[in-house]
Amino acid sequence: MTPGTDDGGPAAVLARGDRPHTLADLDAAVIACRACPRLVAWREQVAHEKRAAFRDETYWGRPVPGLGPADARLLLVGLAPAAHGGNRTGRMFTGDRSGDVLFAALHAVGLSNRPTAVRADDGLRLYGTRITAPVHCAPPENKPTVAERDRCRGWLDIELDLLAPTLRSVVVLGGFGWQALLPVVADAGWTVPRPRPKFGHGARVRLTPARPDRAPLEVFGSYHVSQQNTFTGRLTPAMLEQVLAHAGRAAGLSVRSP
Repeated sequence: MTPGTDDGGPAAVLARGDRPHTLADLDAAVIACRACPRLVAWREQVAHEKRAAFRDETYWGRPVPGLGPADARLLLVGLAPAAHGGNRTGRMFTGDRSGDVLFAALHAVGLSNRPTAVRADDGLRLYGTRITAPVHCAPPENKPTVAERDRCRGWLDIELDLLAPTLRSVVVLGGFGWQALLPVVADAGWTVPRPRPKFGHGARVRLTPARPDRAPLEVFGSYHVSQQNTFTGRLTPAMLEQVLAHAGRAAGLSVRSP
């Protein structure tokens, strides 16, 4: 299907006048999206071929929606679902090594009820926290293109708008998410400084409201929880826990000190 036709993508949904008005509606719209032919083909190929360790499992093989409550005060922004993680389980960061690190850190600072995320029905709950990504389909080699990021951007636009009444802080995992997020928050009603803040682990930027219905927003940077970073020690559990604790406090959530 040619991108830009009625492929269920954000542009097509908005053109039909079907803008989601709740996060549940948004999640349903995301799951139905087929806007990026390369990503559709890849996610479905992976779901058919499977990894040997998961050969007896039924893969999700669709876009992965956000995870967390509709009144979240803290938003985590990653990159995209993993081929044999979220693309298999249907839930962000669930069932892969990156998620192992992330959920252990969230639990350590008191933002989740359990330190592991294995499958979508494992009872995991996030406290005041939601997880999303600028690209909702698993990309080949974990590398979405700029065009795919931009085509998926409409979902993040809507998500930010729906979360805006309660949202107070954001943690961005990696430079890709940082670059994707800043234009979105600017359009969603916050003022992004010029020159645009640079990504870095521990980066912290306070965004002032550009609209009367927005509150100040604190944006934090963290290295991504990829195996490339966690296996080499570039990102340690303590480093991640510290960023999450700072962001949780900025959001007004009850967190434990790492």
